[in-house]
Amino acid sequence: MTTATPTPRPTSPLPPAAVEALSRLERALLPAAVVVAVTRYEVASERTAELSHLMDARDLSPAEFDALFDAQTVMAGARMTLAEAGRLDLIEVQS
Repeated sequence: MTTATPTPRPTSPLPPAAVEALSRLERALLPAAVVVAVTRYEVASERTAELSHLMDARDLSPAEFDALFDAQTVMAGARMTLAEAGRLDLIEVQS
């Protein structure tokens, strides 16, 4: 009996469509609290970046400063939730 030699198939890098499909599948299988924390972190991160850009251009108004503080507070809370779940990999760049 002969053993068939497996045909080599490239596995890396994955095509962008496959990466996105795997990401969608992973998100679908995550606990709801983790999904909410990632979403809150991403939205607050975008808001922080937007306000930081304004801060470079001029002084922030009191409302903008409060919004920046609130966004950073949301990011810290979401990060804590993800740390407790052991899923900081969802928001941090892996080295």
